[in-house]
Amino acid sequence: MYELLEKINDPSDLRALERKQLAALARELRDYLIHSVANTGGHLSSNLGTVELTVALHYVFNTPQDRLVWDVGHQTYIHKILTGRRERMSTLRQFGGVAGFPRRIESEYDTFGTAHSSTSISAALGMAVAARMKGEERRVVAIIGDGAMTAGMAFEALNNAGAMDANLLVVLNDNDMSISENVGALNNYLAKLMSGRFYAAARKTSEKVLGVMPPVLELAKRAEEHVKGMVTPGTLFEEFGFNYIGPIDGHNLDVLVSTLGNLKKLEGPQFLHVVTRKGKGYEPAEKDPILYHGVTKFDPDVGITPKSGGKPTYTQIFGDWLCDMAALDSRLIAITPAMREGSGLVRFSQEYPDRYFDVGIAEQHALTFAAGLACEGLKPVVAIYSTFLQRAYDQLIHDICIQNLPVLFGIDRAGLVGADGPTHAGSFDLSYLRCLPGMVVMAPCDENECRQMLYTGFQIDGPAAVRYPRGSGPGAQVQKDLSALPIGKGDVRRRGLRVAILCFGALLKPCLEAAEKLGATVANMRFVKPLDEELVRELATSHEWLVTVEENTILGGAGSAVLETLEKQGIQKKVLQLGLPDRFVDHGDPARLLKECGLDAEGIHASISAKLAE
Repeated sequence: MYELLEKINDPSDLRALERKQLAALARELRDYLIHSVANTGGHLSSNLGTVELTVALHYVFNTPQDRLVWDVGHQTYIHKILTGRRERMSTLRQFGGVAGFPRRIESEYDTFGTAHSSTSISAALGMAVAARMKGEERRVVAIIGDGAMTAGMAFEALNNAGAMDANLLVVLNDNDMSISENVGALNNYLAKLMSGRFYAAARKTSEKVLGVMPPVLELAKRAEEHVKGMVTPGTLFEEFGFNYIGPIDGHNLDVLVSTLGNLKKLEGPQFLHVVTRKGKGYEPAEKDPILYHGVTKFDPDVGITPKSGGKPTYTQIFGDWLCDMAALDSRLIAITPAMREGSGLVRFSQEYPDRYFDVGIAEQHALTFAAGLACEGLKPVVAIYSTFLQRAYDQLIHDICIQNLPVLFGIDRAGLVGADGPTHAGSFDLSYLRCLPGMVVMAPCDENECRQMLYTGFQIDGPAAVRYPRGSGPGAQVQKDLSALPIGKGDVRRRGLRVAILCFGALLKPCLEAAEKLGATVANMRFVKPLDEELVRELATSHEWLVTVEENTILGGAGSAVLETLEKQGIQKKVLQLGLPDRFVDHGDPARLLKECGLDAEGIHASISAKLAE
């Protein structure tokens, strides 16, 4: 079934093929990809869009000697298949299996670990400069999507790269636009022409000849810019110091190989604009690339079938609250850095389009934009993943907290996220948020508490955050009515002896299960900041042990806050801190990862029992 693909164990086998065989290989790869991801889940539409581009890159460039740096990395499954990991794709995103993103420890072909966006050009530039300094002959290619190009970091790197005149090729994978066949054919022809050595040599010679007459040289450059600008959108990238080529058809292997081959021979910074289509070759994904962006297991012959019923996710709880709150308060503004679907904002964007702002992959801008809105009396709500909020920490401190502006953060994907792994885990937000003056930090134990905490945070005249995990909660009844919680107050859910378990957030259920076996007290602390110091004191003076439990790194987290308040109150108490370990937790099934970290009911019980036995 996969006559060509089965012969390819690394890119040298690919480069041994005749050029006319590449189209057939691409068809095999696409079919293999669809059936592989259907069995494991993962990112599908983005990978279907980069089949031909990946084949052409490995065919033209001498990888791994030449470096390929992929941006974000959720489009690298074909890259993984071609670089010796085909047989292991059945373990994709599973515990101990192939990662869903490039990882340096996984393969020498994964030259840079990525998963957040807009880092590729910076990293590739570093590699290109390093090669020049070491006197090594190699090419470096950064492959970046049009979405990732919306982040300021990408433009910072472009600006720096053009000035350094390094041998760097940036490939813009543009999958958000289409070009008609006739225009595409013309651009393909021009791309071949402009990437050829004759064009480059002619331009260089003309610069030497006209250099003695600066006004004429300037006129010639402007004429060239305007002529190229009539058929290409490359003037911006030319201004950065890049030689712009394209746009070309990213699914035409002949054009890709010819153009990349020409660009490989050129010196200095080059920019290739490639147009692809998400979901290419699989009709359901072409029709709905967003639905097929990240998929669970499905039947490729049927496609994804909608699931009905089931418990609402925390993301849905947030989205519903946002719409309900917007109906009550016209000042509410919702902001997301390119995560409308993931953060639960689809309904809000449809019902309140004038109060909805997707600012693109620009987390820093999102926060300062929210700060500006807050300065004018509006009430911005920033919907953001915990891992992405890390990218805007300076803006959080300087633009929001120092000015004590009323910005509410709905922090999704807090704690372990499962298959996406350490790059997407929200392991640190309790630590990096609670140290900020004036910040209120809340961690709900269930769906209803999440809704009420969001309402509570919205009423606060200052920065506040509600952090909640991915997926569904324990199934608590969600109250339609909104009521504010008393700030900085927890509540005791179970009374016992000897041991008091102080739970922060969504691990309350396993804490209660462990407490049943231990006969322990359980407190749902609710607030990481301000901490309920009165409750901590009461539990410390009436129990032999305190145990803190959080789905956050132990270092500097909620447990550390408890230790700090005990010290402040002059209380000496035996305290056991349970949370995420001082290492990056790998990808895998969320339940298994929690078990590996000792944060399921059995693990919590075992850790406490071991301490009591001592």
